[in-house]
Amino acid sequence: MNGLFLIAGLKWGDWRNWSKYHSTILFFWFGDLLYNFLCKDYLMWEYKETMFGQNILPNHLTISLLIMFVAYPATVLIFLGNLPDKTMKKVLWLLFWVALFSLVEYINLRYLDLIEHHHQWTMAWSVFFNLIVFFILLLHNKHPIAALIISIPIILFFVMFFDVPIY
Repeated sequence: MNGLFLIAGLKWGDWRNWSKYHSTILFFWFGDLLYNFLCKDYLMWEYKETMFGQNILPNHLTISLLIMFVAYPATVLIFLGNLPDKTMKKVLWLLFWVALFSLVEYINLRYLDLIEHHHQWTMAWSVFFNLIVFFILLLHNKHPIAALIISIPIILFFVMFFDVPIY
């Protein structure tokens, strides 16, 4: 899947203006790193390699890092680099990306056995989470401080709702 994101990013990403999106890519990375830190021993979703590279990608963390360094920059460069001007088209663009990420996860979960859900995490939670992620990325691009502030109660909600042990 990372290869597909890389190809799509090279083809449709706004590489000419990559520096405009640099801080949002870092913000995206930070969010995933925070998840991997807070949920290290209590993962909601866990990546695994069952098809090609078990020796190269032996565990969740290595796969997650690959996703962070390949799929996330490509996603941000395409998502923000091709963002429509009109509000309704922006909403549809955001929903397209939520659907795309959710569909990729569903295929990986149901058919390819590349991800597992744990601790009552479901596809419904993933769709909701993807909606939050893409909204926050959109917000971060124009208002980074607001995105950071809004992210705090969202993180606290997920930690408390799923009883993530913080110690």
